[in-house]
Amino acid sequence: MDNQRNRNSVILRVEGLKKYFPIHRGFFQRIAGWVKAVEDVSFEIERGRTLGLVGESGCGKTTVGRLILKLLTPDAGRIIYQGQDITDLSSREMKPIRKEIQIIFQDPYGSLNPRLTVGQTLGEGLQVAGIRSGAPRRERLEKLLQMVGMPPAVVDRYPHEFSGGQRQRIGIARALSVEPSLIICDEPISALDVSIQAQIINLLKDLQDQLGLSYLFISHDLNVVGYLCDHLCVMYKGHIMEYAPTDELFANPAHPYTLALLAAIPDPETPKDPPLTAENQRGTVAEPPAGCSYLAQCPFGEPACREAARTFTKVGPNHFIRCWKVTPSRGADYFSGPGPAA
Repeated sequence: MDNQRNRNSVILRVEGLKKYFPIHRGFFQRIAGWVKAVEDVSFEIERGRTLGLVGESGCGKTTVGRLILKLLTPDAGRIIYQGQDITDLSSREMKPIRKEIQIIFQDPYGSLNPRLTVGQTLGEGLQVAGIRSGAPRRERLEKLLQMVGMPPAVVDRYPHEFSGGQRQRIGIARALSVEPSLIICDEPISALDVSIQAQIINLLKDLQDQLGLSYLFISHDLNVVGYLCDHLCVMYKGHIMEYAPTDELFANPAHPYTLALLAAIPDPETPKDPPLTAENQRGTVAEPPAGCSYLAQCPFGEPACREAARTFTKVGPNHFIRCWKVTPSRGADYFSGPGPAA
């Protein structure tokens, strides 16, 4: 978002990404409206760094990941990978790029074929990478398993024989099998036990240090993204509401939605007041309110919020929020008072 940054350090840039899904109703299933799942989303991921995309369920996080992978076709915007615009590439043209952009899924069991052994699952990626048989294939299989903390002896076992954490390690090894540069982590620990989550997060950090990987880490857990990510995008109803370096966002949150998310983090030692919220009815991505998409929830909203353009305001070095009420001179202090009701 900062034009002064060195573009050579950016591995992925997303500009004005949009994706609408039609709402069909009636006997003839005519289009009665649109679900605005992703609306004007822009961000950058630097090489060897992690960008966190955080927000509540249904805000459009996973849709953004699928658009980047070209599993969905964007309605507008640009996806630029390694300096190349891949937005309109055909499936055939995308084939070599797919090896460089991989994904780790949320459900480690559902993402693995139960009919294939670990060796067969990883072997599909090795075949794509040109390692088809013989000693090089065995050596690469063993190295992949060792990298994710699994013994080579599991190569002939099936997914149902493993725990959730072990399955996710296999999923990570599968993503690594084609030697990618960018990995989209779609809530990779949300289906795991709390005791296993830390192990997977530390594994991802170690792999990043070893291989120079870049991550787009999709999550709803602020504690996790605060530990793993270098920059954060806070997303709400298809919009990026706030973007900043992780330390800056936690130290100086500026958007009311970010304040509400941080207030909702449980802290057993220090009781907190209830999260900032509003009593009026929430809007939906199918029928978004005019003006700010957070207006129905915001306790600081006012009539002008229905008319203000949803553009970014810079409140600090590489710190942007989608709120017209905050200026660099006011910052988050503007929201310290009760504020008028929407």
